[in-house]
Amino acid sequence: MRTPASAPVDGAVLLIAAALMGLLAGLATGGSLRHLVARRLRWPLVVIGAFLVKELLIRTPLGDSPAAPIVFALSLAVLIAWIVWHRDELPGIWLVAAGITLNLAVVVANGGHMVVAPAAAHLGPQQLSQQGAWAQYQLMGPGTRLDWLGDWIQIPRPVGRLLPEAYSPGDVVSAVGLAVVLFRTTRPGRTRTRAGAITSR
Repeated sequence: MRTPASAPVDGAVLLIAAALMGLLAGLATGGSLRHLVARRLRWPLVVIGAFLVKELLIRTPLGDSPAAPIVFALSLAVLIAWIVWHRDELPGIWLVAAGITLNLAVVVANGGHMVVAPAAAHLGPQQLSQQGAWAQYQLMGPGTRLDWLGDWIQIPRPVGRLLPEAYSPGDVVSAVGLAVVLFRTTRPGRTRTRAGAITSR
């Protein structure tokens, strides 16, 4: 979560860093990009669309709509469903699903809002600090639930300069999972023959 003037999609910096680490580790240990591109991903635009929803809610007047929290929660549910659909094609993807599920739990518990620690409010949209809630975000307070699953993790400097956002435990789990997925998908996949045997591809 960062200010809308400079932020990409929420949590994107951490996810991109994790993906690069996993990919580079895979290639450095004998993996190949051809194994990655050979994976059969169905409806990849669903993933892009779910992330774009989060961005639009922050950057446009849609963030002030009463429907924004509901749309955000639905986008998380759609991502989880897509991941479960690809669990056999993307080894380790269950970790990403677990992280998003943690985020969805706190979002549902707070009426569609991801709760944010007051100390991290300055990293988010200006409306969040001014109004206490904006789009899919809400400041933690006496009435919020599952605060420990909200956005409160800030990475110390100097690494924090590269990852200047507030993250939830679910974000961290998802990032680790994405690194695992990219690492493992540089390896040969496995397919089942008609006889039921497992072979590499």
